[in-house]
Amino acid sequence: MSPFFVMSLLFGLIFGQAASLCAPSEYTIHVEKRECAYCLAINTTICAGFCMTRDSNGKKLLLKSALSQNVCTYKEMLYRTALIPGCPHHTIPYYSYPVAVSCKCGKCNTDYTDCVRERVRTNYCTKPQKICNL
Repeated sequence: MSPFFVMSLLFGLIFGQAASLCAPSEYTIHVEKRECAYCLAINTTICAGFCMTRDSNGKKLLLKSALSQNVCTYKEMLYRTALIPGCPHHTIPYYSYPVAVSCKCGKCNTDYTDCVRERVRTNYCTKPQKICNL
């Protein structure tokens, strides 16, 4: 291999990682149940950011599986559980939510990631709010 090719390959790998700004980011989830008196605002982390993607010029020649683009997704995550205050005894007052520990650029796995950008966000409280910092 020529030195130019090796240097280009190394530069591409280093720049590709540096240009991918995928990392855990602070996010607030608002959770409420119809039976409970309060809305719970939970501060957690999600994966967010930019991932380098290459768009092929030969789209018609490639399989659809080869055209998938990288997204910022979970590398490691854990789940925590919060107690929603003001719930009657017959209601389950617990809510489990994901916490991003680390993130990566990769294919979107619909088992645990929302791969579609929603047009309308309804992440707000309609009841009195309690804040949960875990």
